[in-house]
Amino acid sequence: MSLIADYGFVLLVLACAFGFFMAWGVGANDVANAMGTSVGSRALTIKQAILVAMVFEFCGAYLAGGEVTETIKSGIVDIDSMTPDLLVLGMMSALLAAGTWLLVASTRGWPVSTTHSIVGAVIGFGAVGVSMDAVNWAGVGPIVASWVISPLLSGFVAFGLFMSVQKLIIDTDNPFQSAKRYVPLYMFLTGFMVAIMTLSKGLKHIGLDLSGGESLLLAVAVGGVVMLAGIALLSRIKVDTEADRTFHFSSVEKVFAVLMIFTACAMAFAHGSNDVANAVGPLAAIVDVIQSSGAAAIDAQSTVPGWVLLLGAIGIVVGLATYGYKVIATIGKEITELTPSRGFAAELATATTVVGASAIGLPVSTTHTLVGAVLGVGLARGIGALNLGVIGKIFMSWLVTLPIGAVLSIIFFFILQAIFL
Repeated sequence: MSLIADYGFVLLVLACAFGFFMAWGVGANDVANAMGTSVGSRALTIKQAILVAMVFEFCGAYLAGGEVTETIKSGIVDIDSMTPDLLVLGMMSALLAAGTWLLVASTRGWPVSTTHSIVGAVIGFGAVGVSMDAVNWAGVGPIVASWVISPLLSGFVAFGLFMSVQKLIIDTDNPFQSAKRYVPLYMFLTGFMVAIMTLSKGLKHIGLDLSGGESLLLAVAVGGVVMLAGIALLSRIKVDTEADRTFHFSSVEKVFAVLMIFTACAMAFAHGSNDVANAVGPLAAIVDVIQSSGAAAIDAQSTVPGWVLLLGAIGIVVGLATYGYKVIATIGKEITELTPSRGFAAELATATTVVGASAIGLPVSTTHTLVGAVLGVGLARGIGALNLGVIGKIFMSWLVTLPIGAVLSIIFFFILQAIFL
């Protein structure tokens, strides 16, 4: 008798619990990518950020969260070399391992990559449970490279963006007049980048089959609309010309605060749609195998059932509501001091880097990208503006994510084998 025939229902319940736990970890740790800078720069309070993120993360995860189970199907392990029983136990151990590491990291306030957590876990059970040859080691190289490339790239972009804001607007004699002239251009850039990111990462699963050219045109149109809205908004703000420079300066920061709320909502939607796959990808594979009693071929393009997406979306929201504030505080307040203009530069740099990397097929972590962008903005004011102790801890947590995911996965795999086989 096969394992699935004997324990099908028990395995399904356990898999759902582990999938929910992993989704909780995604919400607790990764949502800071969308909200950390908004909270740190005081554009949103922590309660407002959590409410906004809950709405947009849920919509992203449930409405656009995936036709295709991507995480395990990204060529990390050869699923054809596994029996259905092995696949189910392996994916369960991967979900439990990644969820456990995210729990540890979230309680410490470390922003780690949920994608790298689950990839490490899948490598672990693949190498030990199946064979070393079952792991596509060539696919691991680009992931390791992205640890360096993502933060460097986004840090460079954020540094340049913030320096341009400082030169064109903040350091001028009349910051508000300069803002009226240049902020619409930043608004166009923001609308364009956020639209491209949402179209490419957020809406690719809901049957919106746009070609590259159509996506580009639509993004330009969105950028134009955002720019016109910005011009209208700026023209309504009246600033006393006799007022001192500090007053003009605070008016400029208010404009950037509005921009930041817009980028945060879009980032949360794109994140929910993209990263819910880390939790529901392995779960969907397990559900697929169990529902077919292990008879069906393990399909590399299996569709995610609606209820699995819903479970993932709820898990993300619960994680965010319970522990999300810790990592939000790390990114928003502990790396460097953020104002709305600095936070805006970091968010726009993150979106730009993620879009650019996706276009050339480079696997990047949104977490690493955002932390790099915040570092870049901090460096624009000199190394003294950075909290090097916190940065050291973050880098260490990145280095150990993949191996810890793998080790935990191996341990849980042997425990589950001992219980069920």
